[in-house]
Amino acid sequence: MRVIALLILIIPGLFGVYGIKLLRDSFFLKTSAPFTWIESVAAASMLQGTFGLLLAMGGIGFVAGYIFNRDKKTGKVPRIDS
Repeated sequence: MRVIALLILIIPGLFGVYGIKLLRDSFFLKTSAPFTWIESVAAASMLQGTFGLLLAMGGIGFVAGYIFNRDKKTGKVPRIDS
């Protein structure tokens, strides 16, 4: 059971790492394998950067949400009474 939980955390983490790699490559105007079919370097870099930003935000957000919910269950996050 713990192995499955670890895989559920590792896979979005790897997506986040790949998104950061795509962002870095688009910053230096290097197109990666899925975006080489676009002939314009600027357009490929913009599309690659956007896709990388989405992957990075999604992966980091998933892991951060998991950690937040785990801490909320164990009582480490203070409750705000409104």
